[in-house]
Amino acid sequence: MKRKTIMPRPNWQAKVEQLGFAYHTLDGVTYWDESVYYEFERRQINTIERSTNEIYRLCLKAVDHVIRHRMYDRFCIPTEHIAKLEESWKNNEPSVYGRFDLVWDGDEKGKPKMLEFNADTPTSLFEGSAVQWFWLNDFDFRLDQFNSIHQKLVSRWRALAPRINGKTLYFSCLHQFPEDVVNVNYLRDCAVQAGINTKFISVHDIGRRKNSFVDLEENEIEFIFKLYPWEWMVNEEFGTLLNRANTLWIEPMWKMILSNKAILPVLWELFPGHPNLLECYYDDPRTMTAYAQKPLLSREGANVTLVENEDVISETTGEYGEEGYVFQQLQKLPDFDGNRPVIGSWVIGNESAGMGIREANSLVTDNFSRFVPHLIVN
Repeated sequence: MKRKTIMPRPNWQAKVEQLGFAYHTLDGVTYWDESVYYEFERRQINTIERSTNEIYRLCLKAVDHVIRHRMYDRFCIPTEHIAKLEESWKNNEPSVYGRFDLVWDGDEKGKPKMLEFNADTPTSLFEGSAVQWFWLNDFDFRLDQFNSIHQKLVSRWRALAPRINGKTLYFSCLHQFPEDVVNVNYLRDCAVQAGINTKFISVHDIGRRKNSFVDLEENEIEFIFKLYPWEWMVNEEFGTLLNRANTLWIEPMWKMILSNKAILPVLWELFPGHPNLLECYYDDPRTMTAYAQKPLLSREGANVTLVENEDVISETTGEYGEEGYVFQQLQKLPDFDGNRPVIGSWVIGNESAGMGIREANSLVTDNFSRFVPHLIVN
């Protein structure tokens, strides 16, 4: 794993905007950064792929364990939604995607470690799938990339098409957030390529009619993909209707378990010492003197405290932490001349599909961390 510095493409902003990637710069700060790329060998990519598949297998076992042992208090899941969550798991309600955040420096003496799982509302999908692929074709079309995201998304939607059975699959997010809209529209486009009828609706435009969710024309919403967190949905005014409406939600309600960092200590309890996992506990670091304190529910690196030799070495602010914290063994992101990458490894359906890299100048990846492309040299 090497970090290489290059010249960006001439007029790169126009090139990515032609793809529909409008948020390449955030508040004057470059988000899409093609002045560098990360270089991997094929064997390193194979390690990431195998590790991703293995971690996802462990995660599904952990969900089953949580449900069988009714460990819902740890996850702050409201009692009134437990039956519906269990039903979603029992009925194998489908998942389309998720993104692991992995830390690894490419050294085969170690294995990629799971930092967390963005299982419910992961973003950076469009740049991971399309934007970096078009960059690679311009840079050197003879080279390869760990990136079958698009093909596997279309294939996943095609597999779900019989379940939708010719009806409309709605796609929804908060329309005022461009990143969410781009990611949702990309997923919608993949569904269209799979032969599914689709329609966009903003979260705020979803209506209620007795025991149904409806669109602006009062049509019942039976199938919907939402880029909107379950922990928000169950606490909204319409939360109780989630238990009565005949609506199939993607991602499904059982993803509430995997998108909560409370899953990290469960994984460690079930698979202690696993080479892809980090030691982790609830509400107490135990004997660890180097650890990351993370809120159960948080986003973009907010409210994270890093401790080393019992001294705080990094701390971020935010509005999260009310539900509690986990304490995870500290595994610092690798350092490339002050640039610290985290590997976002995608799962489509039930298998590894590709990766994107976010890069920060700090130990915690946040909303302004750069997305940088990668390639495979052999």
